[in-house]
Amino acid sequence: MLNVLVNGCNGKMGNVVCDLINENENMQVVAGFDRVRYSDSQFPIFTDIAEITIKPDVIIDFSLPIATLNILEYAKTNKIPMVIATTGFTDEETKIIEEASKIIPIFKSANMSYDIMIMKKIVSWLAPLLKNTDIEIIEAHHNRKVDSPSGTAQMLADSINDALDNKLHCEYNRHDKHEKRDKNEIGMSSIRGGNIVGKHSVQFIGNFETFEIKHTSYSRNVFAEGSLKAAEFIVNEQPGMYAMEDMFD
Repeated sequence: MLNVLVNGCNGKMGNVVCDLINENENMQVVAGFDRVRYSDSQFPIFTDIAEITIKPDVIIDFSLPIATLNILEYAKTNKIPMVIATTGFTDEETKIIEEASKIIPIFKSANMSYDIMIMKKIVSWLAPLLKNTDIEIIEAHHNRKVDSPSGTAQMLADSINDALDNKLHCEYNRHDKHEKRDKNEIGMSSIRGGNIVGKHSVQFIGNFETFEIKHTSYSRNVFAEGSLKAAEFIVNEQPGMYAMEDMFD
């Protein structure tokens, strides 16, 4: 039985993760960590690192960057593997996570969907074949998402750029620019509205045709299920940084 602590357990994704773990006969939620403690919770919820009295086998984190770094210190001190599904980290915060991976195994992915991993591989393969096109990435999420562009959109852009020897740059803001499109840019556009779970489109736009790869998520369950698989994977690994490719290779 894998004992899991869910960081951000009261959030929308945290709730889904807890529900799926409860349906999994090989896992159980032994504790949660969040800003608020609910008296009717089926497991203890801690609001202060110093309060945690239970040592889980693994931590699944769906929260905010500041909350991730908070629980990361606890994970390092207690040598607990960690699955990080939170997005929106700064470069400095990412370096902190990478340093922590020298002490504990960390599985970090901007998107826990297997299909997104396939999409990442496809656009990376396509990029050199369509290098003379204008590349645009459009993503859409619910109106509560605070980071923009999404971590998944940035991940797709990075995979394209890597495939093209890092000769491109991302353009996030055309509002203040009054010039024609740079041929070496990857345009990044974000839509926020309603309860959209997640949509990502990569367009390779030529003069006479457009090649588009699109992925739509209909349920948060797909990300939660991915995090559970990642948890089962990471507990058997040595310290280091791991991603979706490592789990499915």
